[in-house]
Amino acid sequence: MLLGVVNDKALADLGWSSLCSELALRARTPMEEAARRLARVEEARELRRLDREVPLADALDMRPALGRAAREGTLEPQELLAIARLIRAAAGARRFCLALRERVPIHAELAETLSDFEPLAHELERAFDAAGKLLDTASPLLAELRERSRGLHRGIKARLEEMLKDEEVVGMLRDAYYSVRGDRYVVPLRAEHKAHLPGIVHNASGSGQTLFVEPQELVELGNQLTIADASALEEEQRILGELSGAVGRRADALARDVDTLGTLDETLAGARLADELSASPPRLGNASMESFQLSAVRHPLLVLQMNARGRGGSVIANDVELPPPARALVVSGPNAGGKTVTITAVGLAALMTRAGLPVAAAEGSRMPLYRTVYTAIGDEGDLSRDLSTFTAHLTALRHILEAAGPGTLVLIDEIAADTDPREGAAIAAAALEKLVGAGAQVLITTHLEELKALALSDERFASASVGFDVDKLAPTYRLRMGEVGRSSAIEIAARVGLPAEVCARAKEILGGGSSALASALERLEAERAAASRARAEAEALRKSLVGEREALQAEALALRAAEREVRSGARAELVEDLARRRQQIAEMVAQLQAAPALARAVEAQQQIGRLEAEAEREGARENVRAEEREAAQGREIRAGAAVRHARLGVEGTVIEGEEEGGQVLVQMGPLRTKVAREDLVPLSRKAKGAAAGFRKTAREKIARAEAVRAAPASTAIRPLDVRGLRVDEALRALEEELDRRLREGAEEVQVLHGHGSGALKAAIREHLARSPYVRKARAGASHEGGDGVTVAELRE
Repeated sequence: MLLGVVNDKALADLGWSSLCSELALRARTPMEEAARRLARVEEARELRRLDREVPLADALDMRPALGRAAREGTLEPQELLAIARLIRAAAGARRFCLALRERVPIHAELAETLSDFEPLAHELERAFDAAGKLLDTASPLLAELRERSRGLHRGIKARLEEMLKDEEVVGMLRDAYYSVRGDRYVVPLRAEHKAHLPGIVHNASGSGQTLFVEPQELVELGNQLTIADASALEEEQRILGELSGAVGRRADALARDVDTLGTLDETLAGARLADELSASPPRLGNASMESFQLSAVRHPLLVLQMNARGRGGSVIANDVELPPPARALVVSGPNAGGKTVTITAVGLAALMTRAGLPVAAAEGSRMPLYRTVYTAIGDEGDLSRDLSTFTAHLTALRHILEAAGPGTLVLIDEIAADTDPREGAAIAAAALEKLVGAGAQVLITTHLEELKALALSDERFASASVGFDVDKLAPTYRLRMGEVGRSSAIEIAARVGLPAEVCARAKEILGGGSSALASALERLEAERAAASRARAEAEALRKSLVGEREALQAEALALRAAEREVRSGARAELVEDLARRRQQIAEMVAQLQAAPALARAVEAQQQIGRLEAEAEREGARENVRAEEREAAQGREIRAGAAVRHARLGVEGTVIEGEEEGGQVLVQMGPLRTKVAREDLVPLSRKAKGAAAGFRKTAREKIARAEAVRAAPASTAIRPLDVRGLRVDEALRALEEELDRRLREGAEEVQVLHGHGSGALKAAIREHLARSPYVRKARAGASHEGGDGVTVAELRE
């Protein structure tokens, strides 16, 4: 589908020029518009969210200068410097976009077309100073000519200074000074002394009494200066021509760079505008098959105005759509309620979509790509052409009827309103039927009841209304889809200050003459207001209940947190107690290694067993208690329930439930006793047999006896302590110990090396494995020091 041209009237009615001006304000250079740029705009917005923008500050549209250079024209220094900045901007934009290719692939693809002429930019920048004057370094000849010129200037000035010191010469001058006339140095000679000071007269005063004379003796120097300056100027022109030629040979590529940079800059301007509007890219559709659906749409110019006043969030957003199978939307409601704003917001969204700009609506909105947009909005009266408001409106309507067709959007404000209501309604209905039949999509605003009824009786037409607050007698600016609105003209008149007696009399005159539709709409408005108040009250109550529920939940969370904190503290104490016991065990092991007397070893081994068993039992009991407390929360203790005594760990059955004072009668084996409620943990299963809490099986008794039985006593062997030694030192000490023990006839050698990093242990065991003296090497048993000791059994 080809896009047609939107006529100037439609653009003016919708305020498109104002929106374009806002877009231009956000652009850095006057660049051409680019089409279909939604994806690029979103990439630019992504960069802005990262506080990044394509660097384009120095890029200017130099196409006129490039055209002259291409035709072998000589450019001015400032133009050449501007082209150098353009080259730098293109190179910078290229590097920037390519470096972020993964984030902005469309920008990168565009940037790949940019030229890389930075050597030319360097050459241009090297030739000029900041003011645009050619530097002496631009060429050796220019430097030589300029130096010669400066020397001649110095020589002439020195000779003039000598002349002004001569009293005879000074007496002939009007004043003791010299100046320049026509690039020649002159002195102000009195006219009567012309014969006394030979020279060339270059100028005279208005009275003729003073002649500006170049002294004869300076004429030759002046001639040389003129030649030097002319030669320097000629060299400057040659350099400018050479630089312009270098630019001209690249003019086509640089012109394309201008277009590309323009596209990038316009994309950036669109991103800034979209961010300021909080806009979203619409889903594009086929205007011949789909209609628009805009969520939370706002008028972009209103948003920009409110942003400028610091009230960006005050523009009311509305959902607007043309629901199938309808082809026209009839918007009704009070004056100044936002009907015109609604349809122009839709029209601007359509134009922004055509221009590739995100629309001022929520994400997920749909906007077809309309072939063109037609409008009839505002007062079209023109006395100079003998057109009344109504005839001008009909003229605009005629043009629309002639041109509108499939894929077009038509916006008409107050259709056929400025004439007899019945005849105007007939004209409007006929025009709407023709437009819909031609395949156009139409939005109109109206106060005509016949058109409001049309939206209720014909599926080709959908209705919407802007709201009116009957309590405040003011528009709400809220659009309600599928509803028909009252015009509320008398209420609006009262609101704008029409005398109360006039408004009251108007109501009397209207009286029972109101149409059935108007009366129904009035009742509906009152019922809607009552329902709105009821909804508001229900919402307030809901929020109150939600607040109370959140407070209760917060309180429950706080209680659980406090319980966890208490439990954590108890576990921390248990961990600390276990650490103390482990320290005691370590100290006793150390004592065993230091002084392994037989009785002391037996006693220590038994104490170690008791400490370890007690620590394990305490940890297990604490874990069981914690799990049971968590599982028992909220469970009742009733007669017949199975329970466990939390401190004794004995199970039982409840005989009687909780009495006053928190006591519960419990049967635990043969024992029946009262137990505090907080000491009982409910079980999800039945209690074990009557004596289960107190009797132990024969296997349990044997296992208990084995656990506390002392380990067999063994003769203490003083180990070789190599802790703290280097590996080579330890191995030497081990060899000496093996020799000594073999001579003594010992059966084994114990080596105390500790744990450390494990390197010393590994070296000791590897050495023992290779030693001819050792039959077998093993890690020490628990009573021998564990893995921190290696026992070597010696050969006989």
